[in-house]
Amino acid sequence: MKRIFGIVLAAGAASRFGSTKQMAEINGTTLVRRTYDVAVRTFGANTVLVTGHDWQAVHNACQPSQGFLVFNQDYVEGIGTSIAQAVRTVQHVADAVVILLADQALVSSDHAQDLVATWNGSRNQIIATEYAGTVGAPTLFPSGCFADLARLEGDSGGRQLLHDERFQLKRIVFEAAAVDIDTPEDLKRI
Repeated sequence: MKRIFGIVLAAGAASRFGSTKQMAEINGTTLVRRTYDVAVRTFGANTVLVTGHDWQAVHNACQPSQGFLVFNQDYVEGIGTSIAQAVRTVQHVADAVVILLADQALVSSDHAQDLVATWNGSRNQIIATEYAGTVGAPTLFPSGCFADLARLEGDSGGRQLLHDERFQLKRIVFEAAAVDIDTPEDLKRI
């Protein structure tokens, strides 16, 4: 049985949103809670919530919680630091991680489960989501990517690994992942 961890990235300061966007609500549920629930339905106690900006409110929005809380004190440097810290936390017990973004409001647990079901279990097969002419999160990264992910810095995520010849990339089309909340206007459109 492969050990796969769901990593919910919810550490950013959301400067374009004007407030803690992870706490913005859709139909009475915060963005972070929506994504956290997707992770828990898929990964159970192997869920990692990465916080930073306004961490107590973000953590409280996910109560009661399963899994792990990781506080990224370097969150202002960018998403790379959150991914790196989360991967360093689980790399010794995980076979793969699935990166989920708190601001992708329409990602479903069915899609997260499809990522897991598609993975062949190898150390070099990445399963990424394809939408709106791009490939990105949610993405399953196997243990062969952990060393690279654990070294990420700044605002660079794992996208460069999707084009790295060391890894085989498999894509799953899921257009709803294109909905990304960056501004209050994005939230109103939903």
